Amino acid sequence: MWPGLEALPWRWAGGAALALGLALLVRGWRWRRRRRAPRREVLFFPSPVTCTAALLGEPRPAPCPCPLPHGDSPLARLLRRLLSARRSLELCLFAFSSPQLGRAVQLLHRRGVRVRLVTDADYMALSGSQVGRLRQAGIQVRHDQESGYMHHKFAIVDKKMLITGSLNWTTQAIQNNRENVLIVEDAEYVEPFLAEFERIWEEYNPANYTFFPNKKEQK
Repeated sequence: MWPGLEALPWRWAGGAALALGLALLVRGWRWRRRRRAPRREVLFFPSPVTCTAALLGEPRPAPCPCPLPHGDSPLARLLRRLLSARRSLELCLFAFSSPQLGRAVQLLHRRGVRVRLVTDADYMALSGSQVGRLRQAGIQVRHDQESGYMHHKFAIVDKKMLITGSLNWTTQAIQNNRENVLIVEDAEYVEPFLAEFERIWEEYNPANYTFFPNKKEQK
């Protein structure tokens, strides 16, 4: 019995216990309402060109003087999901040349987020690729040495949010192509992708590289 209830008349004590029970029930209901539902979001591209300076923490006077629109866009929403990372970010990307997404990844790295990138060896060397900049910034990068392509396109935020779809992380795909991105917080989907990333990460360990890999067949 709660302290002090035994000193009350039994009717009062019963009423106090009932009131206490109702208060705890309401408190629990409010707590459950405050819990954020698992994220499920679909983005479609191409994305209109918008200013992303504020999202990327770039110093600009207020209001921003650039001529670009400042509204929401699929790219801005994708950037926000990426920048929500607090502990880790796994990237498994066929092609990565978007400057905005590259700056977002570097920003996370500077914040102390552990970033790992798996990519395709051929496409990481193309002009405009962000992979060299990320590597120079100190981000861990591994690539394939296979005859086929490392054609995955997914990211995992804090080991709980999956970002995947048809989108290559390139300016061409973001601004011009019909693409899709699915963002989901569901362990049933996140865990298999995380296991796939870890499998590839170990497979692409530089200790396993050969000096003259087989040349890839063209698509």
